[in-house]
Amino acid sequence: MQIQRCKKITITGGGLSGSEAAWQLAQRGFPVRLYEMRPQKKTPAHETAFLGELVCSNSLGGEKPTTPAGILKSELSLLGSLIMDSAQKSRVPAGNALAVDRDVFSRLVDSAISSHPNIEVIREEMAELPEAPSIIATGPLTSDAFAESLKKLVGKDLLYFYDAVAPIVTLESIDPKYSFRGNRYTESGDYINCPMDEETYHAFWEALVNAETAPKHSFENEEMRHFEGCLPVEVIAKRGEKTLLFGPLRPVGFTDDKSGRTYCAVVQLRQDNEEGTLYNMVGFQT
Repeated sequence: MQIQRCKKITITGGGLSGSEAAWQLAQRGFPVRLYEMRPQKKTPAHETAFLGELVCSNSLGGEKPTTPAGILKSELSLLGSLIMDSAQKSRVPAGNALAVDRDVFSRLVDSAISSHPNIEVIREEMAELPEAPSIIATGPLTSDAFAESLKKLVGKDLLYFYDAVAPIVTLESIDPKYSFRGNRYTESGDYINCPMDEETYHAFWEALVNAETAPKHSFENEEMRHFEGCLPVEVIAKRGEKTLLFGPLRPVGFTDDKSGRTYCAVVQLRQDNEEGTLYNMVGFQT
């Protein structure tokens, strides 16, 4: 469909995708109307009203130019990506990954979008599908009313929601006697690593698989469907005692300086804010 430049484009959702779409269109001269329901209507996960707020991991993935994720980031930067520019300006140490201070990051995105002359930000809930041309970018935290509107279009069976949030710990809670800094295969690095021997790991695994879990929501059934690319840590653990050792707790790339042997398991902690007082438990979304 041909879109005339005078036609205002409606974007529903002010997360990463919605903000980037609004920015790219506005930069090319298209007038944009961006709907974001926060802060008028809150979600179970967001804490602020800023556009582009990250609610799970503060990492945007690896940025080595020889990897698919790194190539994508390079291409986005060449295309004038607002998300990539904001990420670079708010980045925190994370080895070969691009991680950000989530508060600084979302403030940068929000400021750029809100001040763009071609973008009108409307802070209210979109309850019905807007007229074309439009982009739907509401993500997993879509409001109930808008989800019902989507169901009428695509059918209930094609929609499913599951989300997980990675825990964050304070620096002062990490005992330096039982942890060390380093990246995989290097003697120094940005991550804090908490190694485990076999006995400690087994006790941890037992506690995790037998831990109390949050009650299920009404839309969840006994055979929950998960996104395999971002599984909750307890789901990985319940697939077998050693499954975590090939996932988020894999010990490869680290060696015990005293014994020269590799560890049984390693929990990695990634810096989550500029001050370095908060750390994200890598791969521990739950």
